[in-house]
Amino acid sequence: MKIAITTETTADLTKELLERFDIKTIPLKVILGDKQYNDGDLTNEEIFAYVEKTGVLPKTNAVNESEFDEFFENLLKEYDAVVHISLSSEISCTYQNAVSSAKKFEKVYVIDSRSLSTGVGMQAIYAREVAKKFDDPEKVVELVEARKDKVQTSFIVERLDYLYKGGRCSGFQLLGANLLKLRPRIVVKDGKMSSDKKFRGSMDKAVRKYCQDCLNEFFNIDKSMAFITFPNATPEMIQAAREELESVGVKNIFPTTAGGTITSHCGEHTLGILYYNDGLNTLEN
Repeated sequence: MKIAITTETTADLTKELLERFDIKTIPLKVILGDKQYNDGDLTNEEIFAYVEKTGVLPKTNAVNESEFDEFFENLLKEYDAVVHISLSSEISCTYQNAVSSAKKFEKVYVIDSRSLSTGVGMQAIYAREVAKKFDDPEKVVELVEARKDKVQTSFIVERLDYLYKGGRCSGFQLLGANLLKLRPRIVVKDGKMSSDKKFRGSMDKAVRKYCQDCLNEFFNIDKSMAFITFPNATPEMIQAAREELESVGVKNIFPTTAGGTITSHCGEHTLGILYYNDGLNTLEN
């Protein structure tokens, strides 16, 4: 059986990873003022420039049901089944729209990732690896569902400006954090984003502390694969994250650029390390 593995562009996988693991994507929409773009058509620099000029955050629109209808229908001309891993239902209605669409087809299965960004992407990669071993879409769904609560998704944010504009923190918190150079950690728990810790100092040093803290707290890491994901970041930030992941034995470290969703919510110099925290090996080499 030929199984398609699909997700949305918010999975933030590079073109090379999409091709390597044969993963298909469908775009959400990013809205700047009165103009709408497919997620991925805008550079993050264009988004930052828009916010700087207008003081207004971009909006994002979910994939609607009719778009999923067309997407799944076209895939089923080439594949026998589709397993779709969707952005967390707590963050977007995209998942529910995919479910509504899937009911119109046989052999289309939709998984609520309960995550975002490459936290979704790694589940799509795992789905492809499972599909190589089991010629059964229901088995793929079963095994991906069994691991999704073990996805460790978090980011460290340089400034609270975007979170403030998005209504996720108060003006007092914004002022205090920026004056004291506090860098909050944004975690995804139960499918939702929240802030749980803060790190002090320059962003390069804060990134290293953040990585060390994550790896100490969530230490049962899948050493075959981890992601460093960011809207933009200095080479020093990326290198600090890479060194910390290498120090615990991660073999495949994939740096990826976050798309419009993370960029629009968290702003410049946001960086996350994302991995399965269950000790299994997704990739064999």
